[in-house]
Amino acid sequence: MKIYLDDKKTHIPSGCGIIGIMSTKGNLIEGTKIVNGICNMKERGNGLGSGFAGYGIYPEFKDYYCFHIMYQSENVISNTEDFLRRNFDIFEKQPIPTRNVKTLRYIPLLYRYFLNPKENFVEKNNLNVYSSKSIFSQEDLVIESVMFINKNIDGAYVFSSGKNMGIFKGVGEPDDIAEFYRIDEYKGYIWTAHNRFPTNSVAWWGGAHPFGLLNWSVVHNGEISSYGINKRYLENFGYYCTLFTDTEVLTYLVDLLVRRQKLSFEIFAKIVSAPFWSQIERMNEKEKNFYTKLRCIYSSALVNGPFAIIVANNEFMVGINDRAKLRPLVAAKKDDLLFISSEEASIRIISNSLDKVWAPKAGEPVIGMLNHN
Repeated sequence: MKIYLDDKKTHIPSGCGIIGIMSTKGNLIEGTKIVNGICNMKERGNGLGSGFAGYGIYPEFKDYYCFHIMYQSENVISNTEDFLRRNFDIFEKQPIPTRNVKTLRYIPLLYRYFLNPKENFVEKNNLNVYSSKSIFSQEDLVIESVMFINKNIDGAYVFSSGKNMGIFKGVGEPDDIAEFYRIDEYKGYIWTAHNRFPTNSVAWWGGAHPFGLLNWSVVHNGEISSYGINKRYLENFGYYCTLFTDTEVLTYLVDLLVRRQKLSFEIFAKIVSAPFWSQIERMNEKEKNFYTKLRCIYSSALVNGPFAIIVANNEFMVGINDRAKLRPLVAAKKDDLLFISSEEASIRIISNSLDKVWAPKAGEPVIGMLNHN
C-alpha cells in the first residue's frame, strides 16, 4: 500500500532539510543537482524559507569580495554605498540576476558588489565602523563592515560576503527560490542548500538559510536553546546577531574558533557538540583532562539543543550534529563527490550509485577538504 503525503499538511518533526555536495577535486557541479536534492525534501519545509550557497561560481571575480546585500527600500542604498566607498574600492555593482516567480512576495531589492578593502585601510585612523578595536587584516575589515551595516543601517542587510562564492536565499519553496535566483545558470565545486520549517523565529528574507560571513556558509536543521549565552559570548569578540534567527550564532562561532583562533574542525565539533559530563567521567584520565579543560574554557560556545549543520568555505565542507543526535545526518561518497544530507533519498536523487553511505555518530564531524593536487 502506498501512502501519499500532502507537502503542505504534513509536519516532519525532524525538519528542516539540509544538503551539501562537494567535489574534492574542484570539479564544477551544475546548480540543478543541488536543486534536485533539496526539492526531494520539500516536505521538511513549509514555504517560509529556502536558500543555496555556491562556491566557485564567480571565477571572473575570484580575487574580489562579493557582498550580496538586500535593501528594504531605495532610500537606504545611497547610505550603504557611501559607507562601502569609505572603506572599499568597488570594482563592480550589479543587480543580482533573478526571474519573475509569482509565488514569491515581499521581495527586497537585491544587489551584489565586487569590492576589495582600500590599500591604506590598516593605516586609517577612522574606519567609520562602530568598533574601537584595531583591525589588522582584510578579513577583520570585512567583518566589521558587515556587522556595522546589519546593525546600524536600517533596512540594509549583507547576507553574503566571501570570495568566489555567493548565498542566495529568501522566503519561499526551494524550487521557487532556485528559479528566482537562476541557480540552474551557476556552476560550483561546493553547493549547500536548505529548506526551512521555522518554529520559534520570524520568516523573512534575511532570516532564511544559509547564513554567511566571509567565505563561511551554514545551513542548520534544529533549534539552539543556548542561543542567548552563545550570542552574549560572541558579542565579546565583536560579532552581533541582528538577523532574528538562532542559526546566526553558528556562523560566527565557526569564524571565531576556526578562522581567528585557528582550531581544527575536529576541535570545533568537540566544543559546540561537547560530550556530557557523565560521559567525560567515564573516560580515561588523559581524555577526561582534555575534555574538562575544553568544556571549561569554551563553556559559552557549547551549542545546546537538537541540531544538524553543514558548514562550508572555499576549502572545506563539514557536517556536524548534536551530542545526542537528535537531528538526522547522512553522508555518502561517490568518486570525488562528498554528500551530506538530512536524508539518503535526497542524495540518491542526485547519484543513485554510491561508493559509501553512513550515518555519522553524535558529535562526530564529516570533513571534506579540497584537494589541490
